[in-house]
Amino acid sequence: MSTTGLKIVVGVDGTEPGREAARWAARVAEQRGLGLLIVHALRVEQLSYGGGLAGPAPWFDVLAGEGERIIEEVVQQVRAVAPEVAVDTVMPADSPVPFLIDASKKAVMVVVGGTGRGFFSEMTIGSTASAVIAHAHCPVVVIRGRKGTADYPKEGPVVVGVDGSPLSERALEIAFEEASWRNTGLVAVHAWRDVTYDDAFGMARLVVQWETIEDEEKRLLAQRLAGWGEKYPDVDVQRVLVRDKPRHTLLEWSAKAQLVLVGSRGHGGFTGQLLGSTSQALAHHAECPVMVVRTEKKT
Repeated sequence: MSTTGLKIVVGVDGTEPGREAARWAARVAEQRGLGLLIVHALRVEQLSYGGGLAGPAPWFDVLAGEGERIIEEVVQQVRAVAPEVAVDTVMPADSPVPFLIDASKKAVMVVVGGTGRGFFSEMTIGSTASAVIAHAHCPVVVIRGRKGTADYPKEGPVVVGVDGSPLSERALEIAFEEASWRNTGLVAVHAWRDVTYDDAFGMARLVVQWETIEDEEKRLLAQRLAGWGEKYPDVDVQRVLVRDKPRHTLLEWSAKAQLVLVGSRGHGGFTGQLLGSTSQALAHHAECPVMVVRTEKKT
């Protein structure tokens, strides 16, 4: 497939997580012959009219100058790690969210830092990242690192959550592509949890044949993986089947992975829910970059 004109879009805000996002995106773009679009929003809508100021106009030049400095700094860092990548930049005046969501319609992926400016320090994901992964039209990568830092791992397997939902199927497809590009193994995690009626009805635990259920879950995982080995013979696949909530197992694997992929919402989510509990947990707490796969609505 020709990659001419295809781009990775990355949002930067002058913080180290944003710079790490740009460097990560640049390496991927150069490796795969893609362009890179760096987005830094001025956020003029946040300017105050109080304190006797006449309005935002006196401060626009200051903001624009700072924005140009941030973009120039990021471009220099991108050139240092990926000198061959074609780089474009844009500096929208207002919030970055609408621009990034619109750009996602034609992007290969959108990349954002795990934290950012303008959010409370106790929050584990920035407001821009949260909004983009909830509404983007392409996969969104949230750059997270070990122990809450921006030091993301460059080795380890690609890990993907498999639950049989349509978005999980798409995540599995992309996971094989990513593992092949990165020349690493793939860990396919299928986590399921037994059902108890204790809380709801005050009844004794429902007795079922867990071995039978586990055999059925093994068959489901095998069915989902069928055919991919032939398409990607270079990718060594490890199957992980656990009786637990998916987010628990995937978070554990994130401590030794270089990338974790998950659908934005899998089986069991409420109708209309933009993000499932698993994708939210990973975006907030994973120890490696997380790719959240959404339904693509290209125009």
